Amino acid sequence: MILKKAVGGFVGANLFARNSLLVRINSHLLFALCALRHLLVALALLPAVSHAADWDIDQLMSVLAQTRSDHASFVEKKFIAMLDKPVESSGELFYSAPDHLEKRTLKPKAESMTVDGGTLVIERGRQKHRLQLQGYPELAAFIDSIRGTLAGDRKALERNYRLSLGGTSEHWTLQLLPLDEKMQAVVTRIRIVGVRDAVRSIEITQADGDSSLMLIEKLAAP
Repeated sequence: MILKKAVGGFVGANLFARNSLLVRINSHLLFALCALRHLLVALALLPAVSHAADWDIDQLMSVLAQTRSDHASFVEKKFIAMLDKPVESSGELFYSAPDHLEKRTLKPKAESMTVDGGTLVIERGRQKHRLQLQGYPELAAFIDSIRGTLAGDRKALERNYRLSLGGTSEHWTLQLLPLDEKMQAVVTRIRIVGVRDAVRSIEITQADGDSSLMLIEKLAAP
């Protein structure tokens, strides 16, 4: 009986010691696994953080400049203070590097605006107007805000705007603030949002409080 108790006590002690050892081993293993998991997460995040830190306006311009031609659809809403509802139009956009830009409105009425170099041509029905942009500096600055962005031309943009960039290469926002006082009297801010090498929206805030938002969707080349 005494031997059985002794044996039982020895076995119990052994089991207790083994269980304690297993608990300690499991605790250390769990700690090691947690540490390894945190390390892997840190390593996984490191390239993204590094990439975000390196992302700047020059990199954005370089990415945009690689697009030599583009074709997109657009839906534009103009918010005018004296109107209860926004004025909506839609159509297509065409771009060819370095300075050809066409906005072809299809709804509600057909209209086209084509910029080639320093010339703007506006067509409405049978009417056709041709303007030299050098005679309209504020209009030229506005057109160059879009054309310069599509071309990835930082110098052209900085002639008329102070630039600031937010976000990442996957989803970025470029803000343009006019430098010239005459331009400031017309437009207070242009906000361009894009995904990688594609412009997705252009928001214009006017000095009088009116604004417009153009949503852009890339299409296959015509």
